[in-house]
Amino acid sequence: MPTSTNESPSPAGVEPVPSSAAGQRPIAPAVHRRAIIVDGHCDTPYRLLRHNVHLDEHDTEAQADLGSLLESGITASFFAAYVPPFYAGRGAADFARRLIRLIHEEAARLPAQLVVGTSARSIRDAKTAGRIALMIGVEGGHAIEDSLDILRELYDTGARYLTLTHVNTNNWADSSGDGGRHGGLTDFGRSVVRTMNDLGMIVDVSHVADSTYYHVLETTRTPVVATHSSCRALCNHPRNMTDAMLRDLASNGGICMINFFSAFLNSEVATVLKKAQKRPRGNDAGGHGGTEEVPDDRVDWQSYVEWFRSLGCPTATIDDAVDHVLHAAEVAGIDHVGIGSDFDGVPALPDGLSNASFLPALTSRLLERGLSEMDIEKVLGLNFLRVFESIESAKRG
Repeated sequence: MPTSTNESPSPAGVEPVPSSAAGQRPIAPAVHRRAIIVDGHCDTPYRLLRHNVHLDEHDTEAQADLGSLLESGITASFFAAYVPPFYAGRGAADFARRLIRLIHEEAARLPAQLVVGTSARSIRDAKTAGRIALMIGVEGGHAIEDSLDILRELYDTGARYLTLTHVNTNNWADSSGDGGRHGGLTDFGRSVVRTMNDLGMIVDVSHVADSTYYHVLETTRTPVVATHSSCRALCNHPRNMTDAMLRDLASNGGICMINFFSAFLNSEVATVLKKAQKRPRGNDAGGHGGTEEVPDDRVDWQSYVEWFRSLGCPTATIDDAVDHVLHAAEVAGIDHVGIGSDFDGVPALPDGLSNASFLPALTSRLLERGLSEMDIEKVLGLNFLRVFESIESAKRG
């Protein structure tokens, strides 16, 4: 999930996007074509804003545009109204509103292909109609500006989940991306979770500190969702879920949706990244030592991407992603696994899964690795629908 302090998207020349990018595309197996496919997290709205383009216009950075989404077979994609941490205390709610409007406007521009979805029923209807449902998730709890009224407003404008934190700890929940300061959730944080339960809104635990995760499980009366997280046992990164967390998620009835970022899938990539972030530099002109200046992905996304690419990280593969799906299924059970790509929000996707149009290849590999067609349909979308319907049925008022 990219970040930037740049409020105004830079102008960019646009041209019609081709139906697919260069390269051979996988043929979708029959189970992929008939499945309801739900992607738990896609950062495309923020890319569109930064580059001042529409979903059907050319953008060389695109991992998910209209052409690749249509080729992906995706039925519903949660488009993130991502609020960079920079905006905490600086108009975060307005930034979320801006991206929610953008999502509605893109769907209105392309009504033959897109529709804004707000329910499990709307996802099923989109499949029947042959359209893609753009679901809305707000990423970063600072977006609600410590106001339950703003939380309710965001729900009313279409948001169906809130990611409780991003990489930054906010005033009521600790993040996995920094040291934290609350020991998990504050009392107000628990009120946020309870209010989301009452609204029928998904509580997204991706990005939260482990302590926050367990406070959420203590507080919620509905299943929770990690919309874009992978398995820490396979790749030791605090953004991933431990086996204990996966088992407890299953007990809660929730679902972990596997993230495709190479550094969350492959330990070698994660190791190179961690070392680079701590790499000592030689003495500068003043004779001072220190550590290498690393671009902050919370401040300047483009510089961070260029820096990441300069590291020469190993290449994660589509089989790494399959490994995480199968591991989560083994630990939590097949009913508690989904996919949450993080398209347009990460600097490196696996070889063989380089943009949304390659998603059918993931299904093919799951078949080759022994997963049954019924279990694949669960992972691709049925598990999420079951959880979402449970959350909807528990709403009050």
